[in-house]
Amino acid sequence: MPDYIIIGGGSAGCAAASRLSEDQNATVTILEEGPSDRAIEIHLPVMVYKTATGNLLKRYEQEPTAGIPKASKPTMVQASVLGGGSSVNAMLYVRGIPSDYDRWEEQGAEGWGWKDVLPYFIKAEDNCSLAGPAHGVGGPLHVSYPEHVSPLSKVWLRAAQQFGMPYVTDFNAGDQAGCGLYQMTVRNGRRASAAVCYLKPARKRSNLQIRTGCKVVRILTEDNRAVGVEFIEQGSVRQMRADREIIVAAGAINSPRLLMLSGIGPGAHLQQLGIPVVKDLPGVGQNLQDHMDVYLIYELSGAHGYDRYKKLHWKAWAGLQYALFRTGPVCSNVIEAGGFWWANQDDLYADIQFAFLAGSGIEEGVKPVESGNGCTLNVCQTRPRSRGHIALRSADPSEAPIIAPNYLSDPYDLDTMAEGVRVGQQIMRQSALQPYIRREQFPGRPMDTIDDYRDYVKEMAQGALHPTGTCRIGKDRMAVVDSQLRVHGVRGLRVADASVLPGVPSGNTNGPAIMVGERVADFIRRAKNN
Repeated sequence: MPDYIIIGGGSAGCAAASRLSEDQNATVTILEEGPSDRAIEIHLPVMVYKTATGNLLKRYEQEPTAGIPKASKPTMVQASVLGGGSSVNAMLYVRGIPSDYDRWEEQGAEGWGWKDVLPYFIKAEDNCSLAGPAHGVGGPLHVSYPEHVSPLSKVWLRAAQQFGMPYVTDFNAGDQAGCGLYQMTVRNGRRASAAVCYLKPARKRSNLQIRTGCKVVRILTEDNRAVGVEFIEQGSVRQMRADREIIVAAGAINSPRLLMLSGIGPGAHLQQLGIPVVKDLPGVGQNLQDHMDVYLIYELSGAHGYDRYKKLHWKAWAGLQYALFRTGPVCSNVIEAGGFWWANQDDLYADIQFAFLAGSGIEEGVKPVESGNGCTLNVCQTRPRSRGHIALRSADPSEAPIIAPNYLSDPYDLDTMAEGVRVGQQIMRQSALQPYIRREQFPGRPMDTIDDYRDYVKEMAQGALHPTGTCRIGKDRMAVVDSQLRVHGVRGLRVADASVLPGVPSGNTNGPAIMVGERVADFIRRAKNN
């Protein structure tokens, strides 16, 4: 019987398992539904186009959002592999801004202000270039600037500066506004996932057990205490008990789903499905929030970007360069440059994130240009106001949950995205880029009024797959966990992943999820020592 069972081997789960197993007097078991991270495409950064669309993902059909034509058959995707999102994502390392965390603290997430979380970001980090009060050196997580940068990405950065964006060397130091190269979880030409950075060094510890291919279907409780889990492994139903605590780290979709299947959630909803109520927590599955993004796609005047490597001789050359020297385009995640800027000038902080891709057809659902050489600008609203929810369809754990993100349900979000597209077009029209661009493929039509831009957003926008908030921290009736991530009213049970964040941070979610994993391990250690 292990002391701790961690459900989910994603970013937060890997961090928590590694840190808890540092205590040789504690035994830790991590249960991951997906396979191990042995697939070669996981570890080559340039193959993000495959990991972001391949069989390491679990797809859930979403409920359609009224007024958005593209939402007729939308999907929410979560990684199903050891390392979770950190094994399949674009590797961008963005923490968000201090006001994100300070606002959450004001809303009831005590102890989660910027001053409280920054030490854990620093503790996690091994930054190859940056130091000082905002960065760490020597932590498990490898963070670096891009190890290969396309010349076209540099041209885009010049265009962004021509537009008026200052050059920023560090999007994680507090002030994001400007353009620059992203920091990313890459080291020596390989993806630095949470599985690689946290679990691989910890595998040699005899007190850590890592089990893949284990789908947890229920948390076992006795007298309002979590005592074990029921899971399916190789077709057989098994049970495992924990001596001390259970940590749910299954992600913002599956963590609330598992709680509800276990009788922890909105009481009326569970009763309708015939699930015995262990604890009536109406906030489980509520407050779902995700970023949305929309693409601007351009045909290039020549083979200026990564699309050239779709041709066999260029692909062979890139492979040889990587094999001999561990350099070249294989080391790139393709999304090397970007920035943060304003759609709403009355906002104190930049509210649009740009990601420039020196290629086209890389992201799922984005078609490459006909000539074969293109580039893409991704436009994302960083702080949307729309909220959705997750619910169960039935008590059957094999049935997919109801996922209703309600994208753009707040008119503010639609207008912000529309203005973000307009700003993105202006950047792409700067003189630095003109010798490289033949034509605009998308939108590729006259955009004269705000309604034109709204229509394009409704037609083309899609979820950025950064779900958060469904088990949020707080003290009010709709909160699910307290400030130490303990589930309200259920002893021995914590949730530790992006679901506990009260909303999406102003950027990508992998870095914050790892911070949550670091913190939950620290909370548990402190509780044990008191």
